[in-house]
Amino acid sequence: MSLDTTPPLAETDVAVRTHHRTCPLCEAMCGLEILTVGDQVTRVRGDRNDVWSKGYLCPKGAALGHLHHDLDRVRVPMVREGEIWREVTWDEAFARCEELLAPIVHEHGIRAVTAYIGNPAVHNYSLSRYTGALAAIPRMPVIWSAGTVDQWPKNLACAEMFGNAWAIPIPDVPRTDLFIVMGANPHASQGSLLSCPDLLGEIDRIRERGGRTIVIDPRRTGTAERAEEWLPIYPGTDAAFLLAIVNVLDVDDLVDLGTLDGRVRGVEEVLDAARAFTPEGVADACGISSERIRRLAHEIASTPRAVVYGRIGLCNQQFGTLASWAVDVVNVLTGHLDVEGGAMFPRPAIATLSSTARRRGPVRVGRWHTRVRKAPEVLGQAPLSCLAEEIATPGEGRVRALITIAGNPVLSAPDAGRLDEALPMLDAMISVDNFLNETSRHAHVILPGLSSLEQPHCDEALWGFAVRSAVRWSPAIFPRNDRPAEWEILIRLGAILAGTAAADVDVAALDDVLFADRATRHGVVAADVIDTGGLRGPDRFADLAIRSSPWGDGYGARPGGLTLDKLRTEHPHGVDFGPMTPRIDEILRTASGDVELAHDLILDDLPRLHEFIARDRAGLVLIGRRHVRSNNSWMHNISVLVKGRDRCTLVVNPHDAVALGLIDGRRARVTSEAASIEATVEISDEIRPGVVSLPHGWGHDKAGTRLSIAREHAGVNANLLAPAHLLDVPSGNAAVNGIPVEVCAI
Repeated sequence: MSLDTTPPLAETDVAVRTHHRTCPLCEAMCGLEILTVGDQVTRVRGDRNDVWSKGYLCPKGAALGHLHHDLDRVRVPMVREGEIWREVTWDEAFARCEELLAPIVHEHGIRAVTAYIGNPAVHNYSLSRYTGALAAIPRMPVIWSAGTVDQWPKNLACAEMFGNAWAIPIPDVPRTDLFIVMGANPHASQGSLLSCPDLLGEIDRIRERGGRTIVIDPRRTGTAERAEEWLPIYPGTDAAFLLAIVNVLDVDDLVDLGTLDGRVRGVEEVLDAARAFTPEGVADACGISSERIRRLAHEIASTPRAVVYGRIGLCNQQFGTLASWAVDVVNVLTGHLDVEGGAMFPRPAIATLSSTARRRGPVRVGRWHTRVRKAPEVLGQAPLSCLAEEIATPGEGRVRALITIAGNPVLSAPDAGRLDEALPMLDAMISVDNFLNETSRHAHVILPGLSSLEQPHCDEALWGFAVRSAVRWSPAIFPRNDRPAEWEILIRLGAILAGTAAADVDVAALDDVLFADRATRHGVVAADVIDTGGLRGPDRFADLAIRSSPWGDGYGARPGGLTLDKLRTEHPHGVDFGPMTPRIDEILRTASGDVELAHDLILDDLPRLHEFIARDRAGLVLIGRRHVRSNNSWMHNISVLVKGRDRCTLVVNPHDAVALGLIDGRRARVTSEAASIEATVEISDEIRPGVVSLPHGWGHDKAGTRLSIAREHAGVNANLLAPAHLLDVPSGNAAVNGIPVEVCAI
């Protein structure tokens, strides 16, 4: 797909330049060919020579020039005085940060300061490598992130099963013959915890080689439209459905560990737990017949190359951990883990920290608890819904200062209204952000980063979810004009919190310390390589990760191997080392050295699941959705992406619409125990009865923002309806899908 969405230039007599780079907007990591004239982007199209995406791109990537040229993007630091924002120099901005933060740390300690890391951070060259620096330099004990509204159940399940929270198996889509998709919509997301360009094209290719794709989702998504079959499951019952699959595998003697025979522990405990979840016992609750459940179990077991893939719809529900765990249980019990065409572990050509994990025992949770709700930490994180009360509740240990990094939790956090009310209670708020949005409008200082085209790009974390071992380097297209990059901003803030005067921060010295720590974790002696190539900041981190990969030169240990310099000079369109290969022995970090299926932390949640599927299904529940032209809240200020028909609608099944007296195009009120909002009704049989859907990331009607286009397409904030206490119990992840609601016509 090639799209030209950039407005024409006023002048065309300047030479056209062609640049090649990776799109940083989602996990597909498509290669782009960007044409510029002077300081203007004139066209964005797919790079047909890119070794990874081979010319494919989606509408978001095509609009990258618009994101760079957005007139609302903040380019100069700003300080708020009352309701008035004033542009200041960088020295003035950091001095103001010191003025705000130093007294808080002096009087209340670093525990009174915290940070929130938003989803865009993982897509940013600096932030993806330096967000930890902000907490590490001053030893900030608690940070918050979008992870507990996204994928924490998957991390927890993988930590228990494989001994590594980031060893997440992904579907080998290019080589599978049966692709089971649960709670995921690659049509919109392009993949999530899965990097594979043109996923819908891969689904077509599965069909061409005689295979099938089955989508199990409450909504007939764009992915379901492309698949051979759609099974409209009831929200929150995915774990019960998968355990019924396990039940059939056991009863019908279909369990076959394949290449993992002798390497899996806890099989009998899991089969015993699944005996209570018969197909007949869960069919009514799930909305899928017992006969179809049995047949699907046989199809998975009898197809040599098959895989079950579950993503965000399985994670952000009340039984996210059980559902995420059960996906890999089914893959293990049918011999489809760590084999071609099944669920495999990527071997990235740029080493991630997951590869340095040490062998460990079972996951320990609750090493600390939140002050107000006493919610236990899980993998170092607490539920994001707790942040508002930690700010608003008086007493010792109250959060008094917050630093937000590329995030907009006023729209993305559960029970978002409470957080919006709490943020003005802070004594200090600093936002590292490129926009004056619904969250950063509460800040005292905004420190803008560079646009994606003003800095290099080289994904690190995302290659850990890729179907092939590839890597690509992208140089900056436009100069940054002496503005600091985000990594320098975060080091300065960390140093200020550690007690260094803003004017005295030695960024280079602190960067050396951070690099030495990272190098040590990669098994590299930092003193030997710290000055290699004269690299600084994320360039040096990228070089370390490339050299430490299986194809890297190991700083001379493997002559001829890959380095950052070789990647950017010899491989302008990237380098691809091939598809995934089995590597279970390299991956496992469990105490036993085997795959461990049975864990009390997970199995102890089964009684709660039993009670849930036994409930009466009267009433409606709300789920979210995404669109291919949207990426949470941060892509809504681009006219070419938000133009057209209203996408922030309440999708309702025709049967429910008749019962409720709803009319297509008219307004309805949606009420949960947390809040009540109004939305435009869209009647469609794409949603199963008993379920309604609102997209997330909207609600751009707040006063005090600078998002002129987003305001014209404001929509409503679905996260206002998410109760703070509605969680997946084992992981603490928010349950923003399956929210009980009432709907009435207005």
